[in-house]
Amino acid sequence: MSPAPVTTRAQAAALDAADPLAPLRELFELPPGVIYLDGNSLGALPRATAARVREVVEQEWGQGLIRSWNSAGWMTLASRIGDKIGRLVGAAPGELVVTDSTSVNVFKALSAALTMARLASPDRRVIVSERSNFPTDLYIAESLARERGFELRLLDAPDLAAALDTRTAVLMLTHVNYRNGMMHDMAALSRAAHEAGALVIWDLAHSAGAVPVDLHGGGADFAVGCGYKYLNGGPGAPAFVWVHPRHVDHFQQPLSGWIGHAAPFEFTPGYRPAAGISRYLCGTPAVLSMAALECGVDTLLAAERHGGMAAIRTKSLAMSRLFAARVQALCPALTLASPRDDAHRGSQVCFSHPAHAYAIMQALIARGVIGDFRAGDPAHPPDAADILRFGFTPLYLRFVDAWDAAEHLHQVLAAEEWRRPEFNRRQAVT
Repeated sequence: MSPAPVTTRAQAAALDAADPLAPLRELFELPPGVIYLDGNSLGALPRATAARVREVVEQEWGQGLIRSWNSAGWMTLASRIGDKIGRLVGAAPGELVVTDSTSVNVFKALSAALTMARLASPDRRVIVSERSNFPTDLYIAESLARERGFELRLLDAPDLAAALDTRTAVLMLTHVNYRNGMMHDMAALSRAAHEAGALVIWDLAHSAGAVPVDLHGGGADFAVGCGYKYLNGGPGAPAFVWVHPRHVDHFQQPLSGWIGHAAPFEFTPGYRPAAGISRYLCGTPAVLSMAALECGVDTLLAAERHGGMAAIRTKSLAMSRLFAARVQALCPALTLASPRDDAHRGSQVCFSHPAHAYAIMQALIARGVIGDFRAGDPAHPPDAADILRFGFTPLYLRFVDAWDAAEHLHQVLAAEEWRRPEFNRRQAVT
């Protein structure tokens, strides 16, 4: 039976009063008068972050100086935080490391996967991905395909499984689509790839910390993810990479930097890869950014005392259902662009507007409701519409926030506030 719809703000407030995750809102610095629905682009600031970064700067760097690589454990940050993220995505201790950016980690993982596929079967020359995958993943795949003599084949989501054949080397997908919030069935698509003899890479940028993920149970071969969205690591926070243990020691990734060496401080001229996932490290870790990221990850781990990822998912779906239903009732000019089915929706809700989505979002932000905008692709009709995106982060959002955000959006449209000239001037970041 579907949950009863929320039809009054008082009902939304009652859900907040019964919410087991409600105490975790106090872990974040949230500006007064703001409803923040953009945690799928940049997570909110954890209260612990500023003090922790200050401690690293003033004490560990300022007083400890270079000694802090040992005394403060700087050299183990990549694996220590990696193990914490692993608890959120179904990776065992020692299998996941924090390093570099998502784009760089996509390059590493895809390079290794293509090498593996080519050695196993030289005739496998196709990389399959979703046409609406996040552009950086496609750009990396395009450049590697050109360099290695592979073909990049882009398909719509319903056509992916049927397209996997004896020429497919790698299936590379983002688990939750950045544009519309559609969530793939990881286990089913991984199984289809393996049945075709292909490897599979999952980008967890919009999944880690937002939806339950089980990399082992889902049959993944490689995974990468972002630290600054639902993990609340701060702008430009380091990313992470995971490789299944059955693959990790068989091939080295192409960016053979000194930290990925088996013994970095031997300073020998020849490269000898470290054992396990540490070989996917590259350069010197970004200590300040990692310190901030660890605070963000700790906010997710705090939820383990309140039901963990299962509770986060339950609340996310309930809030997004509430918001989608209210917007559809109040704003007939908008079209729901996200899946209605809970099983196929991540932790965001998206609506399209035929002409003025950008200005509508800017007017809404001016009211203190922060979402974001993504442009459509006129060359591909299914993705041609511009999108208003709303991310739901259960750790710090309330049901009344979802209710009130829909009311503000209704007022923006009803009063045509979006027509004001300042809301129609495009900024560099949308």
